[in-house]
Amino acid sequence: MDELDAAIVDELQRDGRQTNRELADRLGIAPSTCLERVRALRRRGVITGFHAEVDPARLGRPIQALINVRLQPKIREAVEGFRTYVTELPETLAVFVVSGGDDFIIQVAVRDAGHLRDFVLDHVSRHRNIADVRTSLVYDHIRTPLRVLP
Repeated sequence: MDELDAAIVDELQRDGRQTNRELADRLGIAPSTCLERVRALRRRGVITGFHAEVDPARLGRPIQALINVRLQPKIREAVEGFRTYVTELPETLAVFVVSGGDDFIIQVAVRDAGHLRDFVLDHVSRHRNIADVRTSLVYDHIRTPLRVLP
């Protein structure tokens, strides 16, 4: 990645809906150059897609939480099975498979504290390979774009 590729990525993270011409104008390059660079970034897998960022609170799910999960036994089938299961739940925003004391950290968005309790008891704790579950409420979620390192 050179400086121009990094600038393209930064601009598209700021506004992924801008046209190729707008992007080229902001970067001071020809639209044809810009288009080819964006296509190359997509081919190389640097840009993996474009999406709409949604505010869970505006969709009736203002409470976010992180749920730390430890499995027993720690075998491939248990890890893959739980990962698949929890990823498909509509409350799940993100699933992190981690090392250390926990095996998973699950980010969820729910309606209220009762919904969170029910989610943990009815969906997470009930899974057959659960050894331990800890839940932390998220007060603020500040998301920053990934910056290309020099």
